[in-house]
Amino acid sequence: MSDRFLYTSPLDPLAVPLIEELTYEYDSRYGSFYDAEGATKEMNRCSPDVFAPPHGNFLLLLREGKAIAGGAFMQHEDDGTTEFKRIWTHSDYRRQGLARKVLLELEEQAARQGYRRVYLTTGFRQPEAVGLYLTNGYSALFDTAADPETIQKLPFEKSLEFAIVPAGTAIAAVTLHGSV
Repeated sequence: MSDRFLYTSPLDPLAVPLIEELTYEYDSRYGSFYDAEGATKEMNRCSPDVFAPPHGNFLLLLREGKAIAGGAFMQHEDDGTTEFKRIWTHSDYRRQGLARKVLLELEEQAARQGYRRVYLTTGFRQPEAVGLYLTNGYSALFDTAADPETIQKLPFEKSLEFAIVPAGTAIAAVTLHGSV
């Protein structure tokens, strides 16, 4: 069994089943809590272009040609900060540390693209995501003792101390495929 990363686009046919399952999961956890249109509106809030180099990227983790996990990043409010989005593991492949692999690869790629800080949010009904971020060095930007439902979108940040090029610099690494 060999897993490999593929930098691509949310429009890639390989990504479609993973994104569809993520949308379904968001709907099952939140329904119309945030919006009457449910998760579809959230998933379409960002144009696929924001997840493209030089300011973003979209990553799939493949196993035997199938997307089993993925994630993306885009430029946040300033040139040095990226926002991670859509970090997800297919339900058939959970409890294998794949979300952590994706998270670490996204951090490394964001640093290669010049980002120095990661910002992200997760929903209050995603305790596994909260655990992932806290155990991987992210700082909660909210009171962790408070009821998460009163906060709703839980923000986190992390410094990328290994940033090596200015943000927005186009680099060849975005098209490379690597094994993990």
